[in-house]
Amino acid sequence: MEFFKNLKFAWNYAKDQKKNLIWFIIVNILIIIISVVVPILSAKIIVYLTDNEFHQLLLIAFVILLVEWFRNVCNYFKRHNSNILFRETYINLQTCLGKEILKIENKDIDSTGSGLFIQRLTNDTSKLSDIFPMLIDFLTNIVTDIGIFVAIFIINKVVFIYMMIATIILYLIERKRVKLRNENDKKFRKMNEKVSSFVGEMVRGIRDIKMLNSEDSFINELHSKVIELNTERYRMNKVDRNYGLYSGTLLDLKDFLLIVLLIILIENKDITIASALIIHNYSSRVSNVIYWVGSLLERVKDFNLSVDRIKEIMNGDKFEKESFGNKHIDKVNGDFEFKDVTFAYDEKKILDKINFKVKANSTVAFVGKSGAGKTTIFNLLCKLYNIDSGKITIDGININELDKDSIRGNITIINQSPYIFNLSIRDNLKLVKEDITEEEMIEALKVACLDDFINTLPDKYDTVVGEGGVNLSGGQKQRLAIARALVQKTEIILFDEATSALDNETQKKIQEAINNMKGEYTILIIAHRFSTILNSDKIMVLDNGKITAEGTHEELLKKSKEYKKLYESELKKDK
Repeated sequence: MEFFKNLKFAWNYAKDQKKNLIWFIIVNILIIIISVVVPILSAKIIVYLTDNEFHQLLLIAFVILLVEWFRNVCNYFKRHNSNILFRETYINLQTCLGKEILKIENKDIDSTGSGLFIQRLTNDTSKLSDIFPMLIDFLTNIVTDIGIFVAIFIINKVVFIYMMIATIILYLIERKRVKLRNENDKKFRKMNEKVSSFVGEMVRGIRDIKMLNSEDSFINELHSKVIELNTERYRMNKVDRNYGLYSGTLLDLKDFLLIVLLIILIENKDITIASALIIHNYSSRVSNVIYWVGSLLERVKDFNLSVDRIKEIMNGDKFEKESFGNKHIDKVNGDFEFKDVTFAYDEKKILDKINFKVKANSTVAFVGKSGAGKTTIFNLLCKLYNIDSGKITIDGININELDKDSIRGNITIINQSPYIFNLSIRDNLKLVKEDITEEEMIEALKVACLDDFINTLPDKYDTVVGEGGVNLSGGQKQRLAIARALVQKTEIILFDEATSALDNETQKKIQEAINNMKGEYTILIIAHRFSTILNSDKIMVLDNGKITAEGTHEELLKKSKEYKKLYESELKKDK
């Protein structure tokens, strides 16, 4: 059965909470006993009242007070253990799912959008983590209700048969409601993922939206999506309302007929008044079993859907995972080569059988028009995407044979739009080196020409930079990204137009920093500004996915029309 397979899957993330689970079960057993006993004691109060036995009445009232107090204590520990069980399962599951999301191929992430992963990492993990407390609660109530049914059967079999028939009818109605609701829930979740993606993009791009004066367009689009989402939510709730009306009416009718039946049985002396009172006290509990069964059916289908959505990520059923080899190199020399490398993105060919070599500790630059494939070379070298054909080697070893740390632990890429995390400056640097010393941090920020700015801040290195580095200028974000790369101390450093957002003065300082690193690191540079790459050991010209020329700056001015055209175009811009 699907549910038990999924329950076994969920248990993998909760099994270290066995002790909590045992206590949770013990407390629930105590609550079951109390739930069966209290209606009997309550019935005795009515009997003692009618018989004027006031001394017994006070004693029973005091016993009920103690029992109810004990039930409150049990409920306190029940909630406490339930919260711990949920929390620990949720933490384990979210951590594991987060790791798996980070392994997904970039092409799948690009085409899917962030909303899907956010929903599965938050909403679906929450629904899965709640399954064990919910199941135990359900079993507690079911066992209690079974005990009550047994008690009713012992008291009077006619009432028992009546209660069973009423329960079955109500169950069938509740089952139909759950089936209809869950059919709508699948559609609702997919729509919710799309809305989450759109909202995430809108918030991340809020500055650009304001600059483009596009607030009205985005609000209209958001309004349209939210209306569509809530129309689906309304449809789901309408099912609940309609079936709630049917079952509520039937419950009232059931209670009315039960009272009539009890009166008839009392008149025929088939049941005592005390027994009738006990049955009446139990009747509301018996009605609750329908809602518990309905809730269980709803939660089980919800749980199964959440597990399926999580498994799509965990098992790679829907999203491909990055694959790496087993060879490990602690520290590479920095030699690498592209051999007949071809790569297409969304069926559009980006690189077409390109070949080139880069020697360790050399500085190589790539130039070309936008879309020529420069950034793609960096992405393929870092194995962010898999090539379609050909081979890429680092120190003569095919990167498909190397493990993840051998590739990404030895390469640092500084993008033209680096993502700065919503942490302090210190913590942004700790992300790449947890044990960074104060001296290493200060030195990296000095080389990146960011130390003077940081010293003007009230909290210095502990200043939080905001989401995406929103509290920093474009140039400051670039320099913090460069500092992160310097802290990592990898053998290969890739600058993807990393100085394009810097002013001339800062660019000179960064260029000086790059020059200081020359000869110690393998440096690859993509730059719009030719001043950054003039002193490179080699410059490669890309056009339509092919390398059309390579050489030093002076050599290319003489032999490459494309390079000369790009260079002269920049000179005109600078005038």
